[in-house]
Amino acid sequence: MTAPASNPLLSDRDVDFQLYEVLDLESLCQLPAFADHSRETFTLFLDSTRRYARDVLFPTYRLMDNEPPTFRDGRVHVHPLMRKLYPQLVDLGLLSATRPTDVGGQQLPLTVYSLASAYLMAGNLSAYGYIGLTSGAAHLIEAFGDPALKDLLMSRMYQGEWTGTMALTEPQAGSSLADVRTKATPVGDGTYRITGSKIFISGGDQDFTENVVHLTLARIEGAPAGVKGLSLFAVPSRRPEGGRLVDNDVRVAGVIHKIGWKGLPSLALNYGEGGDCRGWRVGEAGKGLAHMFQMMNEARIMVGLNGVATASVAYHESLAYAQSRPQGRPAGEKDASRPQRPIIEHADVRRMLLRQKAIVEGGLSLLAAASWYADLAAHGKTEEERRRSGLLLDLLTPLAKTFPAEKGFEANTLSVQVHGGYGYSSEYLPEAWLRDQKLNSIHEGTTGIQGLDLLGRKVVAAGGAALQAFAEEIGATVERARRAGVDPAWGEALSQATQEVVALTMELGAAGMAGEVERMLRHSAHYMELFSALAVSWRWLAQAAAAREGLARGGGGQDFYEGKLAAAQYWLHTELPRVSILVTLCRSGEDSYTRMRPEWF
Repeated sequence: MTAPASNPLLSDRDVDFQLYEVLDLESLCQLPAFADHSRETFTLFLDSTRRYARDVLFPTYRLMDNEPPTFRDGRVHVHPLMRKLYPQLVDLGLLSATRPTDVGGQQLPLTVYSLASAYLMAGNLSAYGYIGLTSGAAHLIEAFGDPALKDLLMSRMYQGEWTGTMALTEPQAGSSLADVRTKATPVGDGTYRITGSKIFISGGDQDFTENVVHLTLARIEGAPAGVKGLSLFAVPSRRPEGGRLVDNDVRVAGVIHKIGWKGLPSLALNYGEGGDCRGWRVGEAGKGLAHMFQMMNEARIMVGLNGVATASVAYHESLAYAQSRPQGRPAGEKDASRPQRPIIEHADVRRMLLRQKAIVEGGLSLLAAASWYADLAAHGKTEEERRRSGLLLDLLTPLAKTFPAEKGFEANTLSVQVHGGYGYSSEYLPEAWLRDQKLNSIHEGTTGIQGLDLLGRKVVAAGGAALQAFAEEIGATVERARRAGVDPAWGEALSQATQEVVALTMELGAAGMAGEVERMLRHSAHYMELFSALAVSWRWLAQAAAAREGLARGGGGQDFYEGKLAAAQYWLHTELPRVSILVTLCRSGEDSYTRMRPEWF
């Protein structure tokens, strides 16, 4: 059997298509924040991350998956490769790529950074995880810390000398942050004495930098119960004192043994067992959760990108396998003496590959759009553009996190299926990516929590202004597709589905306003599913429009554009019709699992 070709991780042609044909990336250079950039600087950054991801990161993935971190002598010891990889990742400029030049950044659009980082995630998600967490933690200090704290901690993190984490979850609280018990007691010198326990802290200890800074939610002594009593603190594992680092009484209580993401340790931490753990408050007292949402929402986009990346690398692996694996003959071929044909010639294999392609490229387009709105929300020309883009970003964030995680897992199972029995073996990589993918539906708020957030907050925000803006964006895409010559039935179907979703949302919102909150949220998981199908249908119609425009321009690339149109047809014909079914279910008030009593199980 011929060995599959080297895995590209993501399709360069598709990434460029999303950035420059579906979106108009170069138009961002007209904004003052990005005036120093051009397509050339974007390409340099993309090319450097692509090469590094393929040539350096990807070959380390299996090694780190096979040898997870160990805990001995009170420290976590990660794979020795990280001592080489982390400085190289820092040298790529990843930690502060989107940040202003005054903190050492390149002030790149998030739209560019997001798609560039997807290559790194596809190459070795655990190695990139340290970068994503450190960048998000440093950005919290940048946004809310005082100048002294920025100089003390943030600068060392952006420079790659120290790493960072987000430390929210506690054993007794899980996702219920209102029940956080970690305490902060003022010492009198500007620091606080921190006591408490955290769990599932990714990257909470390692041995390739000298320090880890934990951005921690804690309750100042005397603060009220619930989320309003939470404040944000920077708690380093070793604290700067008198020009040197001293032990800060942060102890690893245990290492979580995971089925995936094996190169990035997940830990239980204890603060202040010896009574000498100090932290610095970041931002206003009582505003800890509000501040932390900056990092949480950035992390949700990162998790969504990881979902796409993990599905993408598996898709390309299964595509190469299907092209090179001979087995069987076309239907109707009776002559067993004729050579076997590659399995990609079997219709059902093409079905599985096309579904993977539709999920991967639809998800990538959704993440690109969310990042686009993030850039405009932060740097748009007018206050109205920034406000509207912020509403759209908030609306898309739970979708951008959830769709790639849930449908990405399905895509990964299809990659295993295409490989057949080999896919079930650890000698082939798809089983490892399947393990990795599952965590994405749990990370940064489970799918259930994201559904509650979408229906309970995001679609009804500002009196429904976000939903209205979303419907307007869909309308503009339908018009673009019509002008480009896309089958008008596709746009009509998307418009009809949008009207159904808007009407359903108004009904459910009215129920919530009338005090029927349980009825409003009863089918929030199904609402997330239907809204995701609608949003990705929107992105596929946009891709179909860009593909038609590309074909009209001529000059080559016909196979690429025809593939886009086939994938758009697949999604709009197989997934968009499910919106109506789910709308009916949400409207019906069907109550089987809400009335199900614990004792009935």
